[in-house]
Amino acid sequence: MIKSSYKNGLLKSASIAVLMLTAACSEAETKSETKGADETVAEAPMATENALLAEWKGPFGGVPNFDTAKLSDLEAALIKGMADNLAEIETISSNSDAPTFENTIVAMEDTGRALSRVFSYYGTWSSNNSSDEFRAIQREIVPKLSAFQSKITQNDKLFARIKAVYEGDEFKSLRSDQQRLVWLTYDGFASNGATLDGEAKDRYAAINQELAGLHTSFGNNVLNDEQSYAIYFEDAGADGLSSAFLASAKATAERKEGTGTYAVSNTRSSMDPFLTYATNRELRQKVWEMYYSRGDNADQFDNNKIIADILRLRDERVKLLGYENYAAWRLQNRMAKTPKRALELMEAVWPAATARVKEEVADMQAVADGENAGITIAPWDYRFYAEKVRLAKYDLDSNEVKQYLQLDKLREAMFFVAGELFGFSFAPVAEGSVSVFHEDVKVWEVTNKTTGDHIGLWYLDPYAREGKRSGAWARSFRSYENYQGKITVLATNNSNFVKSADGSPTLVSWDDATTFFHEFGHALHALSSRVEYPTLNGGVRDYTEFQSQLLERWLSTDEVINNYLIHVETGEPMPASLVAKIKAAANFNQGFGTTEYLASALVDMRYHTSNPEGLDPDQFEKDTLASLGMPAEIVMRHRSPHFGHIFSGEGYSAGYYGYMWADVLTADAAEAFREAPGGFYDKDVAKRLVDNLFAVRNAIDPADAYRAFRGRDAKIEALMRDRGFPAPKKSDGK
Repeated sequence: MIKSSYKNGLLKSASIAVLMLTAACSEAETKSETKGADETVAEAPMATENALLAEWKGPFGGVPNFDTAKLSDLEAALIKGMADNLAEIETISSNSDAPTFENTIVAMEDTGRALSRVFSYYGTWSSNNSSDEFRAIQREIVPKLSAFQSKITQNDKLFARIKAVYEGDEFKSLRSDQQRLVWLTYDGFASNGATLDGEAKDRYAAINQELAGLHTSFGNNVLNDEQSYAIYFEDAGADGLSSAFLASAKATAERKEGTGTYAVSNTRSSMDPFLTYATNRELRQKVWEMYYSRGDNADQFDNNKIIADILRLRDERVKLLGYENYAAWRLQNRMAKTPKRALELMEAVWPAATARVKEEVADMQAVADGENAGITIAPWDYRFYAEKVRLAKYDLDSNEVKQYLQLDKLREAMFFVAGELFGFSFAPVAEGSVSVFHEDVKVWEVTNKTTGDHIGLWYLDPYAREGKRSGAWARSFRSYENYQGKITVLATNNSNFVKSADGSPTLVSWDDATTFFHEFGHALHALSSRVEYPTLNGGVRDYTEFQSQLLERWLSTDEVINNYLIHVETGEPMPASLVAKIKAAANFNQGFGTTEYLASALVDMRYHTSNPEGLDPDQFEKDTLASLGMPAEIVMRHRSPHFGHIFSGEGYSAGYYGYMWADVLTADAAEAFREAPGGFYDKDVAKRLVDNLFAVRNAIDPADAYRAFRGRDAKIEALMRDRGFPAPKKSDGK
């Protein structure tokens, strides 16, 4: 999952990030006050100097000052940063000269620098190092951030200048990337209320402010449940679990100070291996119920009413703009263009996925019956019996595979791939030369391995801890630009691997290793950027996952397997026999993976194309899944009350389908490499990939970018072949 750069193509100022940042998960209950826009910058008590606003100094073009950053400075820095940003915007909007590309569009590119720096710290406290103190500040600042954003989007003088450039004669003489910059700027305002007047404009701003608080509350509630709940057990429940997992579970129990020798925390990184290997079915059910009930416990942290309020407000807001529903508004400028096209893709794959689930369940039930288990496969049995089927069908033991997946070796493998495809070289920075926000974080300098030119820095925060939100994501503290001189990239990857308790190498599952490569793809996308203007580093949501999903493919290449998948004890490379088993089982459990994802994506789209009045989220979810014929043995990957992608912000709302849309591109692009003489390391295909699909970022339309790489549009048939599904009767025309 990508957390967008702080200049991503909406408003040309640091205000772009406001709604994304307020979506970050926190623990405390939030009840945002609604304050008028005029109050946004009215109270700005702060010292003369504030480290969070200060320009970044030091090596590599300057780096964040995490060692001097104080949480007590955050609110004042945000208020001052907003005030300065609004002053910059006022200077542009009040310019007496006729609007031009340079004095309006380019001028906006240079606004909000200080506030962007503050957002880097804000995002880190929110996602990586959250605390009660931070969340108290967040509650106060969220409505002010929303009001600040509205003051920019609803600046009539500014929008008039933007519109004049967009509709003027000068536009025709601009380069194609400059024209796209103008269009992104114009559309970012027009699609977000700039064309409204009077009461409608005021109501639009008020809705944004209310939504910002609700998004934050949603994320707070999920994090509360993740941190507050755990399942404790004794040695009697440890059967089937690895010594490494038990050591970590014991450390978790000691840290949480609960009643029990071991504890399973309420995160996917703990839940998934427990449900895969624990033989105690009663405990598996408890862990499953704990995890899938996040945000749905009928207490003060329950998210169902928040979901209903969010959907109602989103619908009201887009109706002000004249759209039929929220999804129609959200998808207008994405590759899918319409909800109908997105649904056509998902519904083309759904029957094949659910049919495969029936086959998988039948295989699992046969194993259970053969063991005289006396059970019918339930959701908390799926992972456990799937692992038994894997062993029976492919003689493939996930724990055996895990012995070859050392986190540090995987990182070296990613560096190798980046070198072969992108020409990047990674070297650790000298200890202490770059400040970090936690002792676990390490930093590497990225250079061009041929010329030695500095590309940027890559920060890695790999381990789970209290105060860090679950999952894996990528961010950029700073993005590439070159319109006033070259500015290099500060990219980050963040994971939640369970750190070994005794300091031994951290071992991960094949799925976790795939995710590691996936998120590194986002970092490479940022590091590859060669766009001139900051805004063009943004992206189209159903396209930006393509680059990262494609990077997953290199994990299973022979070059990576033979050189970096090394046994943790013997130091021997993974044997050819085990590699053959992994490749033979490549599509194993594809029904489960595809169905649990598609269920979430389809429910997301149905939420945002339905009438939200009187909607009960729990009932809506049940009814929608029933109408789809959801297999009883599987649950949505993200149940509604903890579906942070779509309810703790708007980045993926009505857009979770985008992972599959991007996967069509991924499967098709992977076939381009397979067909090439050099396979996945073919130099010519790699160059086309970097030049057309990574370096250009959002400087050209994604559909045009893909055609430049492939010579045609992507085809859904590649996805179906890739997953081992029969081709749909009718192509969706992609």
